[in-house]
Parts: sequence; structure tokens; C-alpha cells
Amino acid sequence: MDDLIIPLVLVGLLSIACQYLAYKIRVPAILPLLIVGIVAGPVTGIVNADALFGDLLFPVVSLCVAIILFEGALTLRLQDLSGHGSMVRNLCTVGTLVTFLVVAPAAHFALGMSWEMAFLLGAIVTVTGPTVIVPMLRTVRPSNKVSNILRWEGIIIDPIGALLAVLVFEYIISTQDALTHTLYAFGLTVSIGFGVGIAVGYFLGLALRHHWIPHYLMNTAVLTIMLGAFAGSNLIAHESGLLTVTVMGMLMANMKGVDVDDILEFKETLSVLLISGLFILLASRIELSAILNVGWGALLVLVAVMFVARPIGVFLSSIGTGLNWRELALLSWIAPRGIVAAAVSALFALKLEALDYAQAEMLVPMVFLIIIATVVLQSLTSAKVAEYLGIRAPAPNGYLIFGGAQFSRMFAKELMTHKIPVCLADTNWETIKLARMDGVQTYFGNPMSEHAERNLDLTAIGKVLIMSPYRQLNPLVTYHFEHEMGKGKVLGLSNGESQQRPSHQVSESYSKKLGLFADDVTYGKLAASTSKGASIKTTKLSDSFSYDDYKLEYKDRCLPLCAIDTDGKLKIFTTSNDIKPKSGWQIISLITAAKTLP
Repeated sequence: MDDLIIPLVLVGLLSIACQYLAYKIRVPAILPLLIVGIVAGPVTGIVNADALFGDLLFPVVSLCVAIILFEGALTLRLQDLSGHGSMVRNLCTVGTLVTFLVVAPAAHFALGMSWEMAFLLGAIVTVTGPTVIVPMLRTVRPSNKVSNILRWEGIIIDPIGALLAVLVFEYIISTQDALTHTLYAFGLTVSIGFGVGIAVGYFLGLALRHHWIPHYLMNTAVLTIMLGAFAGSNLIAHESGLLTVTVMGMLMANMKGVDVDDILEFKETLSVLLISGLFILLASRIELSAILNVGWGALLVLVAVMFVARPIGVFLSSIGTGLNWRELALLSWIAPRGIVAAAVSALFALKLEALDYAQAEMLVPMVFLIIIATVVLQSLTSAKVAEYLGIRAPAPNGYLIFGGAQFSRMFAKELMTHKIPVCLADTNWETIKLARMDGVQTYFGNPMSEHAERNLDLTAIGKVLIMSPYRQLNPLVTYHFEHEMGKGKVLGLSNGESQQRPSHQVSESYSKKLGLFADDVTYGKLAASTSKGASIKTTKLSDSFSYDDYKLEYKDRCLPLCAIDTDGKLKIFTTSNDIKPKSGWQIISLITAAKTLP
């Protein structure tokens, strides 16, 4: 028993280690997962997926892929497909079709694959996926337009590409029957997949909309019902379950009044673990000789994927969009294949091998080869390509300010004079209107809303300053952006709650994130100072006028806000940041009006 437990635990530990390493070095997690899987499998033999699971390997992979596809389908909102520009819509439709139709003939003629297997390969490699795109975008930093297109293509194309692969696979399976039954078998599979998916998805949507399921059972109930629909659909029509769960997720994501955010968060967490462990297990089953045995024709297929299908798909998708050639060139280069392609290919290969289908053993090595080539080549070169094309954004040194009161607007204008990007967000239209009149970039609305996720440009933003009067909303915004950007990237004003009853104070974990400018600086104090004529002033220090001289001159009329060092880097004063300004630095402070004698 221990011989089985130890490798399983090891896979889990390696999965988390790979995810953490990818997060720290800002690369797609698929790279360390792939390397670790190959080292743990064919190189050292520490992990043997077939020995660990035996006959259960196929069901385990099937259930994992079902969860992954369901989670991906829950993100596919039709309004997103139409609301993010025609380019995203075209890439997910026209671009997918072009890849499908270009790769299939290339695989057929270069590798000698049957047309059925070639079209299955073409369908599988249409997907990119956010798990590989998002980490790459953090490193590449393309223009906001290109970044949004790639990010939304990755989110939307996962379930679309997977659905296409499932349909092709179901057609291949149906051809195993007599010719007279081919259309019947295929039609039955698709009908059951859509029928059960729509029925169960609609029932779950109603249950969520009317709160028939207790909140603490919601995630567990949705997961088990989804797996039940997957298994039940397969019992009725062989291998229709993947289509069922994809349709379920898409329907629930687009039903009015159905909030899937909590479910999505739970499924996303579960998917990270499943994807990581599954990819290590799948990579451990790869025989290095199998990749080499694919032959030189694999290079021709790679050329077709990267240098023929993608550029043609991007060009045809861009007609009428107004994108320039530089943007199209970068979009043509960045299209790494991800974990969904690996998982789906492995699942279908297992199923086809069980049916003794010819050439099924070629599917996984070819897909993994495409994944390795696209991820490695594009991860290493995309930043240089974007820089060469002149559409790489500078390092994110800007600030998002939540709260548009007078002090926030003054501070934003002062930062802008020093060429520091600033965006001011608020739910109050009057403050937004005044900020726009001052020439400040703004976002009107809740900065953690779905609308903000699609429309708020954070390309140049590196930190968030919470300076709003909304005490209930401030902690939510703080935790939201800390999750997005990392610890230490969100700073907030003190709430001034040290004198309040313990039951009325914020949590200790949140209070540690406060202390912007100084421990006793609150929203009310800043509002009172600006209403009495306080102004923001920048002063340059020198050898003859040090920071001590500066404080001596202004005394208690000066509240230091931030400092700009000789390299142009902005340093915000906080209670936990011991800044010692030097000669040549610039100090930005709030200066209150001097008292005049009567």
C-alpha cells in the first residue's frame, strides 16, 4: 500500500512545487510540469502512471478531463464573445476553422496519418488556453489591445476547441460500426450529449437561481451532479459524456440570474490541482523514443501549425478590425498550446488504443511535441519580438487609485507631471467627471467587477492605492487586487479605528495592509486638509538642502506622500516603509496652508 501512497503524494507535492515555481519565475506552469513529468517518468522511473492506477487510469483521466472542460465551459459567456471586438470572435471561429483545416492535411501527408486521426489532431491543437497565455503576457507585456485579444482568445477557445475535438472523436468512434450505422451512432452521441447537457444544465441553473441547494453544499452538489451527468450520458450513448459537461457549463454560464462565480472559483482551484497532477502523470507516460519515432514529418506539421495556420487565421480574422501589421505579427507569433490539449489528446489516445485503432499511438507524442515547441519557442522569444515590433508596454510602474475625492485627483495630477501612469476608479460619477476634466484616466464603476475585468486597462499598473470613503468596499477591493498582483502591491489609508470597540474594527489581517502615508492619515483627515486649501508640492533635495532641512522648514505643515529617486522610481511613504531620501531625490508632500496672524 505504501508503494502506491508515496508516489501519489509525490505527484501532489511536485504539482504544487511546479505551480509555485512557475508563479515565481513568471512562466507558463506547463513548462516545469512537463520537465518534472519527463524526469519523474521515462528518465528516472520514479512515477509510473500505469502501475499506480492500472485499469483505473482511463476512468481517472476521463473524470479529470470532464472537470477541466466543465470549468472551462463555465467561463464561456456569449456576451464576452461578442463584447470584446470582432477580432476575438473571429479568432475563436474563423481562426479555429483555419487551424483545423490546415493542420489536418499537413498531418495526413507529412506523417502518413489517416484522415480521421489527422482531423482529430487538427481539432486538438486549435486550443491555446489561459494557463499558458496569462503567464506569458505578464512577461511579454504587449500593448493592451493585443493583450486583451490574446487573453480572451485563450479563455473562450478552450471549450470551443475541446467541443470540436469531442465531435471529431465521436465521429471516429461511430465509424467503428457498420457503415449503415455510422450516421446513426454519431447522431445519437451528439443528440444525447446536447440533450442531457441542456437538461441537467438547465436544472442546475434553476436550482442555483432559486437557491434550492444550501450554500455550503452548492459546490459539492454541482460537482457530483456534473459527474453523474457525465457517467449517465456515457451509459446511454458511448463516449457522449465530454460533450454533455461542455454543453452544461456553457448553458449555466449564459443563464440569466445564475451566479456561477463561487462554483467557478471552486472548480478553478480543483482544476489547478487536477491539471497539475494529471499533466505530470501524462508526461511520465511519454516514451522519448515515441517522440523521436514520429519522424521528420513532425517538423513539417510544426511549421504548418506555427507559420501557416496561425498567420493565415490571424489575417483572415483581422479583416475589418483596423489592427496594424505590427499587432497582427505579434498575434501570429503568440499561440502556445496548453494543458487542455495534452489532457484531451491523452484521453482520446487511451480510448482509441483500447479499441485497437491504428495510429492512435502517434497522437500523444505529436501533441506533446507541438506543446513543447510552441511554449518553449514563444516563451523565450515573444518579449523580444514585441520589443522589436515596438508594441511592448513599459514595466508596470503606474498606480490605480480607488477613490476620486479632491485629494486623490490632486495626487493623480501630480504623479502625471512626473510621467507616472495613473488611473482613478470610483463609483461616484461626479468625482469621475471632475477627474476627467483634469485629464486623468478614469474608470467609472467597481474596479473588481466583471465589466472592469474586461474594460479596465491595467497594463501599466503595478500598484493600487485605496483612498475611498467606502469602508465596506475598501477591504474587498484590497483583497481582490492583492490576489491579482501579489502581496505588498495594495496600500490603503488608515481607518482610524484604533479607538473603536473591538466588535466594530476591521480584521487584523486587513489592518496590516493599511498605513498609507502615515499611521494616522485617514480619508477624513485628507479631505479636511484639502478643503482648507492644502496643496501638493514637489521639492528637489540637494547637498545644501537635505531631507532634515526640508522637514525643519515645513515642520508639522508637511505630510510626505512619496519620493522619486535619481533613477525615476517612485517610493510611497507608509508606516512600514522606512524611506530615507537622499540628495537629488524629489519629495512630493501635502502642504497645509501656513497660519496667518490676525
